[in-house]
Amino acid sequence: MEFGFANVWRDGWVGAILQGAALTVAVGVLAMLMGLVIGTVFGLIKWRRVPVLEWAVDLYTTVVRGVPELLIIYLLFFSSVEFVTNVARAFGFADLAQGGFAFIVAVVAIGAIASAYATEVIRGALAAIPKGHVEAARALGLPGGRIFRRIIAPQMLRIAVPGLNNVWQTTIKDTALVSVTGLAELMRVSYVGAGSTRHPFIFYVIAAAVYLAITLISQTGFDLAERLLRLRQRG
Repeated sequence: MEFGFANVWRDGWVGAILQGAALTVAVGVLAMLMGLVIGTVFGLIKWRRVPVLEWAVDLYTTVVRGVPELLIIYLLFFSSVEFVTNVARAFGFADLAQGGFAFIVAVVAIGAIASAYATEVIRGALAAIPKGHVEAARALGLPGGRIFRRIIAPQMLRIAVPGLNNVWQTTIKDTALVSVTGLAELMRVSYVGAGSTRHPFIFYVIAAAVYLAITLISQTGFDLAERLLRLRQRG
């Protein structure tokens, strides 16, 4: 019997694909949050031109952005898997480490990549803030913390949203690379399904459609956030 899209539903692959998609989104969201936190700190360091630290951040962003994403995943996974396994086995958590290690490596690796790009987005957004706004706040005697919360941060966020949208879209697509670690995310499930049924076209078309749906939904969210921030500025 010819294998078609109906067989994907009848054979239970839809549930596996949805679970893989959920794992893909989980890795993407956690990695993006990690990238935002690190990127904000590093962006501030570069904007403030903090001695020594600025050089270290430049080195980090240059290396991470200059090396293929897949190579970063390989380096993090294969350089730490034996150490983590031995430690977990010594404390009796070998099964837990085996189940969760790939997920942790995926988040850390993709988060490290996202943070390198987010750093430049945040730095550029900070540099785009008119210096006169900050100088006027200082002339009024406002404390540094309040200047950042009321003047710098809102403008930085509004300017950075389009760039962060690009970082997120890249991040969600980079999650496909972590399938090499064995993590059962969307690409891995599609690969297994394609191999099991010997109908790769069907599974990869479904995977493409799911990735497209994720990006379109998230694009709508970023567009809404951008409009809200613009309205808030006018108000």
